[in-house]
Amino acid sequence: MFDGKFRVHVDKYVRPVGVTLTRTRITPDHLTVDGLLFSIAAAVAIGAGYLRLGLLLVVAAALPDMLDGALAKASNVSSQRGAFFDSTIDRVTDSFMLGGVAWYLADTRGGTAAVLPFAVMSVSSLISYQRAKAESLGLQAKGGLMERAERIVILCVGLLFDSGLYWVMWLMLVLVAATAVQRFVKIWRQAAVAPSTAERLDARRSRRASRRAAFADRRARLGARRRDG
Repeated sequence: MFDGKFRVHVDKYVRPVGVTLTRTRITPDHLTVDGLLFSIAAAVAIGAGYLRLGLLLVVAAALPDMLDGALAKASNVSSQRGAFFDSTIDRVTDSFMLGGVAWYLADTRGGTAAVLPFAVMSVSSLISYQRAKAESLGLQAKGGLMERAERIVILCVGLLFDSGLYWVMWLMLVLVAATAVQRFVKIWRQAAVAPSTAERLDARRSRRASRRAAFADRRARLGARRRDG
């Protein structure tokens, strides 16, 4: 939801920071790794019961994740490898932070409560998989109540209140489950009217073959003209 409605406004303010960072030796991958390290520190702090410190570290982990894309664009180093690395590390950082919450809830409310963050993590992974699979099929799957940005915001709210974190996890679980259903319906409807993957692949191969044949024909004609000349 934030990604669709506020991304343009956020990029407007983040872009100049990315331009400034190009004057340093920092790369987008460095920022991604920094975010991972902050998330590990956040997990330890939350698990140990230092929720306010954990909140600050969660915010610190989110900032590099917001800036790495701006730096990649400003320095003209955007790549598939970088996008894959960033997306993978996002999943790892989420796992660490929710693992810290599980650790904290296990200490304060018992082992049953610790299952909640792992349930959130599982459904969140389903949401990410739905998007990845849909895009591999040429469909669009962004949007929903609880994308990654919303999950981070709600986690931060939960870390403000010691006794409220448990109930925030319940709220997050309900919302991520609703998002998974939203995305399923959205993709299902698109797939019902979209051409099949096999048909798209065949059409793509046919276009490539036509371009190769046309190129070979042009070369043959050019060679014939040179011989005639």
